[in-house]
Amino acid sequence: MVATDVRSQSQAGSRPAARMDGRMRLVLLVLLVAQFMLAVDFSILNVALPVIGEGLGFSLANLQWIATAFALAAAGFTLLFGRVADLVGRRRLFLGGMALLGISSLAGGLATDPALLMAARVAQGLATAAVTPAGLSLLTSSFPEGPLRAKALGLNGALMSAGFTTGAILGGVLTELLSWRWAFFINVPVALAVLLVAPTVLKESRPDVRPRLDVPGAITVTGGLLALVYGLTTEPLALPVGIALLVAFWFVERRAASPLVPVRILTRPTVIWGNLAGLVAFVTETSLVFLMTLYLQDVLGFSPLAAGLSFGVLGAGTVIGGVLAPRLIGRYGARTALVAGGLLQAAATVSLYALGDDRSWLWLLLAGTFVGGVGNMVAIVGFMVTATSGLPDSEQGMATGLATMTQQIGITMGTPIMSAVVVTSATVFDGIGIAVLVNAAIVVVGAVLAGIFLRRT
Repeated sequence: MVATDVRSQSQAGSRPAARMDGRMRLVLLVLLVAQFMLAVDFSILNVALPVIGEGLGFSLANLQWIATAFALAAAGFTLLFGRVADLVGRRRLFLGGMALLGISSLAGGLATDPALLMAARVAQGLATAAVTPAGLSLLTSSFPEGPLRAKALGLNGALMSAGFTTGAILGGVLTELLSWRWAFFINVPVALAVLLVAPTVLKESRPDVRPRLDVPGAITVTGGLLALVYGLTTEPLALPVGIALLVAFWFVERRAASPLVPVRILTRPTVIWGNLAGLVAFVTETSLVFLMTLYLQDVLGFSPLAAGLSFGVLGAGTVIGGVLAPRLIGRYGARTALVAGGLLQAAATVSLYALGDDRSWLWLLLAGTFVGGVGNMVAIVGFMVTATSGLPDSEQGMATGLATMTQQIGITMGTPIMSAVVVTSATVFDGIGIAVLVNAAIVVVGAVLAGIFLRRT
């Protein structure tokens, strides 16, 4: 099946590429703006957390919940909302999620106590869980499978990754020059602009026959993902509960008349190995940002703002990778992009093991993160193309929901895993070195497994 997809993509790459018309460009612009803003939200508050804690009276122990509350809602409800988008309409859910994002961002910026801020962060996470799969499914259903879809996904992936980096930089700039509240307020005009333009550009899409929502499946998978993310970020005892609920979800789906995610989809090699490769890509690159932040601030003594600005080269690398990925996929296939991107990322990550403990090594960090960003984005676009290929438009919301869930869990898992590795060493510098090697090893294993098993199919 994958071989057929790869051949068709290669053949498509040998023909003159179809061009986007004016409406396609407008659709792409609206969706890219929304996805970029959501990516910025993942990291924009990281630098501002200590300032927020002082301003609103968060204890040091509870400060992490500003990030964790967002991650729980965003990851826990993504798969459910991905399926809901197929049932009630992708455009309707997209617009509803954007409205919720604007309102919750305004509330967060105006918050005067921890409770209101936490409620706003949960609402932002729910909005992200709704908008991301709805937006991706609108994108995949608006562009036919082949070069145009690969190009659209490449630009989408590049801007999402660049948005994560931009968030870290923007959060530092806004907090230092204005106030941490502007890290929330900045979403409001963007959400309003999208809500004004999107209804005139985006077409509604949903199945002609609306199936019933799989409530037992929704309960087990949402509960399982919430427990899994909570276990990864806060309480490890929740991990067995999450795993048990996800196993129960598998058996529920096998018996359901209208499953949330049909088992035949979950057993597709492209879905399994594409999402595994995507999980590895997000776990490793987002956690590498964490490791290099430790290195810049705790080892080299950079300020948070200077450390954030240093990751501008990573953002540039991801943009270049997003532009190159569709061409690579069109010529050689998505499997090749997954493997080549992963191996390039691994090689760049290994080079960071040579970093020294003074600022003369900054050039290596900049070069390594730039090249790694290119490889990581090539792998991410390959993952998105692989995980959504060969499925009808009626199931694109579910497929992109799975892919988005993979992304959210990967972003959530990366930092706790690398933190655990760092603290095994006597010094932060030594711990960062070991974590860099572990990070690269994970990338290599993911790329090799995806290459082997996608080839066999």
